[in-house]
Amino acid sequence: MKQLIECVPNFSEGNNMDIIKQITNEIEAVEGVSLLDVDPGQATNRTVVTMVGSPEEVCEAAFLAVKKASELIDMRNHKGAHPRFGATDVCPLVPVANITMEETVKYAHKLAKRIGEELNIPIYCYENAALIEKRRNLAVCRAGEYEGLQEKLAKPEWKPDFGPAEFNAKSGVTAVGARDFLVAYNVNLNTTSTRRANAIAFDVREKGRVKREGDSLTGKPILDENGNKVWEPGSLKSVKAIGWFIDEYGIAQISMNLTNISVTPVHVAFDEVFKKALERGVRVSGSELVGLIPLQAMLDAGKYFLKKQNRSVGIPEKEIIKIAVKSMGLDDLYEFKPEEKIIEYKLAADEKKKKLVDMTLTEFTDETASESPAPGGGSVSAYMGAMGVALGTMVANLSSHKRGWDDRWEEFSDWADKGMQYQSELVRLVDEDTDAFNKIMDTFGLPKKTDKEKAERKQAIQDATKNAILVPFKVMEVSYKALELIKAMAEIGNPNSVSDAGVGALAIRSCVKGAFLNVKINSADLEDKVFVQTVSKKAQEIDQKTEKLEEEILKIVESKL
Repeated sequence: MKQLIECVPNFSEGNNMDIIKQITNEIEAVEGVSLLDVDPGQATNRTVVTMVGSPEEVCEAAFLAVKKASELIDMRNHKGAHPRFGATDVCPLVPVANITMEETVKYAHKLAKRIGEELNIPIYCYENAALIEKRRNLAVCRAGEYEGLQEKLAKPEWKPDFGPAEFNAKSGVTAVGARDFLVAYNVNLNTTSTRRANAIAFDVREKGRVKREGDSLTGKPILDENGNKVWEPGSLKSVKAIGWFIDEYGIAQISMNLTNISVTPVHVAFDEVFKKALERGVRVSGSELVGLIPLQAMLDAGKYFLKKQNRSVGIPEKEIIKIAVKSMGLDDLYEFKPEEKIIEYKLAADEKKKKLVDMTLTEFTDETASESPAPGGGSVSAYMGAMGVALGTMVANLSSHKRGWDDRWEEFSDWADKGMQYQSELVRLVDEDTDAFNKIMDTFGLPKKTDKEKAERKQAIQDATKNAILVPFKVMEVSYKALELIKAMAEIGNPNSVSDAGVGALAIRSCVKGAFLNVKINSADLEDKVFVQTVSKKAQEIDQKTEKLEEEILKIVESKL
């Protein structure tokens, strides 16, 4: 499977869009790399760029972007609200798919070495790529910022990891790292006071603040027995934060880096800042995401706020995301566009091929009716199954919100959430079935002039045929599991919607029967008869159990009509 990494270079220019465009043009020129996001900040005078692709291509694009930035950005003239020490301030690599952190670190070191040697820019390696432990923390590497570099580079202990140990007045220093997925997240405050914002930032950030005598801001620092300052940790783990004032918005913000969103998710950070701000007489008015965020993080946030409202979480993705956006005020400063801010949506938008599930109902039926053999019965079966599950999920949601059943909202929410998972899987299989058929067609076009080519073509056809059997079999498995939801809704769901549960059972029964037909017809051309026998036997069992369960559900439905 293809390896994917993300690179999020931060360039010390946020106002001159011509310079920014010249830098991003270098990235877009590299085949195999998707430029996902360009997020300039005027007050910070900094642009965060996000790209994704295979490791070699991403490293090439990163190098070219750093090179262009070194030509166009002069750090001697740079001013901005964000800490910085280089034209390309940081350049972290992030493992995304099918690649380990250890492998990513190797690519980071390779990139750092190339930048240092070919561009004569001093390089410090940080986070997981750190070659010296104390340099793991980016804040330590960047201490003193650009203005302190000349003195810093003269010290033996601050000799760069790569590149010359000399002050590059124009380009400064670049930090190259390898890290887990980081979410840059700012919370907006109804104050213009940077001091108040910093106080809240110190309350929540993991590092916390120095303990002081009396007043927590102006009191004398408390020292330990060795004369070192004593620190009082903040309330959020894996969070870095500072407070600043943003001229373009006229407000103060808490600027946070959530370095591990499995430890402190976005919604937890928002709620904690909200709480700490209130304690200091300040209100949170909203928040903003800088760069992109994983889909799951937004879904987790939406479900978190839905549960606080005692509402079902088994609703479509777009509705969950809408709740997350409104709950955290992500549209406070400007429109939040999921297709531009959520990494999976952004990647999907970059794909040129239109998926079947993205078509309108009319387009899908017209495409099915056309002379093209795909989509065919397999994709239609998967779609019937998805519609059947959707009806069961609808009954669960209606039951969750039924007047007088308030104490049962969570029970039905769990059923609805499970239904959405089945539905999403079947929707995915709509396209996967057509893709499986097309892959078989592609293998027939492989060359067959030599004996080797003939053997390779034959094996490719057999492998593709195997996949074309497994896809409809997966449709059968998922759909049968979904019948548990339909049966539960027929038994305990909103009685006014029991007929919908019945229609759902009929749709799923047709789905399983249709998928079984596809398993059979695709099995005819496979030479591995042991595989065919094993899958066919399991498919036959699922078909029989589905028919029996459908009959039970329809009896329940009929008894309530």
